[in-house]
Amino acid sequence: MPVKALISIKAPSGPTADTAGVTQPLHISECADPAAQPVEIVERKGLGHPDTICDALAEELSCALSAHYRERFGFVLHHNVDKVLLWGGASRPAFGGGEVLAPIEIFLAGRATREFKGAVVPIEEIAVETARAWLRQHLRHLDPGRHVKIHSLIRPGSADLVDLFLRQQKSGVWLANDTSIGVGYAPATALESLVLAAERELNLPFIKRRHPVLGEDVKVMGVRRDEDVELTISCAMIDRYIGQLDDYVAGTNEVTAIASGVAEGISSRPPTIAVNAADDLLRGSIYLTVTGTSAEAGDDGEAGRGNRANGLITPHRPMTMESVAGKNPITHVGKLYNVAARQIAAQVLREVPGLTAVECYLVSRIGRPVREPQIVQLRLAGEAARSGDALRPALDRIVSEGLAALDGLWRQLLAREITLY
Repeated sequence: MPVKALISIKAPSGPTADTAGVTQPLHISECADPAAQPVEIVERKGLGHPDTICDALAEELSCALSAHYRERFGFVLHHNVDKVLLWGGASRPAFGGGEVLAPIEIFLAGRATREFKGAVVPIEEIAVETARAWLRQHLRHLDPGRHVKIHSLIRPGSADLVDLFLRQQKSGVWLANDTSIGVGYAPATALESLVLAAERELNLPFIKRRHPVLGEDVKVMGVRRDEDVELTISCAMIDRYIGQLDDYVAGTNEVTAIASGVAEGISSRPPTIAVNAADDLLRGSIYLTVTGTSAEAGDDGEAGRGNRANGLITPHRPMTMESVAGKNPITHVGKLYNVAARQIAAQVLREVPGLTAVECYLVSRIGRPVREPQIVQLRLAGEAARSGDALRPALDRIVSEGLAALDGLWRQLLAREITLY
């Protein structure tokens, strides 16, 4: 669709802004409603998937460093610890319980301020202990001491980026430390809601207590053809709870039942569900694990390869390749803009009647105030999308409010109020 209009949005004023008079180009145009398209594809890599583990460890390390910096120095220092690699181990699962033969190895890499005004920051200790704590809390049959080796490969940041980060302390204006893209959309389609809800339900603590055979490594692929929905679910099964093949089949049936129950409140019709589709029961080839994650033997992982900031992989939607988890929550627009774009899209949908879908795109420019994106684009679907000038005051206000809210996102991120994977 052609661009319909340009709106100049004044940068939000406030005690931390020195941008009075600066304008932001806001482009608005129409887009298609994804829920009305004949085909839709949605994927989620669950809590115990190797890629999601890497995202989680990156974000937990950023939060831990931020907390340490604030406690020690009074504010968050420069860091970006968004490079995490998981090298899968080796295992021998067996009915009744197998063994891990070689440990998983996790490499935490990135940049962080190691010293400030003569005080040394214990980066390695924070990195290793934070990773062990997350693994211990979320993967109940993985022993971080025996089954995992953690390597801290974090080095100091480049002098120019550290200086850019510290400049905000003098100016009171947070400056973008990257030129990056953030995207977001609203609302979630029924398929997106189903895929996300199914994985989360399967990994709820009470589900694990009720069905201990189910591991944490759950992946859900959803495909919709018109109104027909198919879910392909991969769920690692834990061998110590399986004495024979019938026990394994019972476990996969439990997965089907749980996902079907989730779908009842979301889908217009029951989905077709396939669990562990690669199994060959006659040959005894099944998805059996010792620890509940394929990272023990079958798969490697890397931060940024899995879910986007909304917890999903949605190829029919706007996405960015940005690795969000682990970036600093103060000035890294690769993190902040992906959160803000989603919030702005949701706010537009709530406040502007007659819209069925909203997409928001934000682009930063390194060295410029975080609240001054280089460009903002809104793409709209629905009858109101054709209203043109009538939408301008509302969109002007909503975008301005969304940009102003960037100043407070770091508090929500450090409080784990916003999930990024």
